Amino acid sequence: MLANLIEFASNHYVLVSIFVALLVLLAITEARKGGKSLSTRELTALVNSGEGVVLDVRPKKEFDTGHIVDALNIPHDKLVSRTSELEKHKAKTLIVVDAMGQHAGTACRELQKAGFTAVKLAGGISSWRGDNLPVVK
Repeated sequence: MLANLIEFASNHYVLVSIFVALLVLLAITEARKGGKSLSTRELTALVNSGEGVVLDVRPKKEFDTGHIVDALNIPHDKLVSRTSELEKHKAKTLIVVDAMGQHAGTACRELQKAGFTAVKLAGGISSWRGDNLPVVK
């Protein structure tokens, strides 16, 4: 299998080079999509300093199974219509949390369009739980 792959790559180096270049461009585009990502430690520091507010964009049912202390919940599919609820937090950084990071980038873009400062938690609530940090129900 590996020998076939190496043979293909050496016979079609132009195709392989183009593929690798496109893969790198895709990775860069995806990384920039939703803005900055924070680690669980950075999230904790931002919230503890009073400069950040956690916004959980998971559906209510998932949110109720466990969420970060004091997190607000607006499901990602209702975010655009409920942005006005976040106006009182406009001076702070909104830290968007979802299950594994799949919706946070889109939510951050929408919030940034609306004039908010928004970042996402890298890896979502699963990285929070993976670091054995507390959740409330």
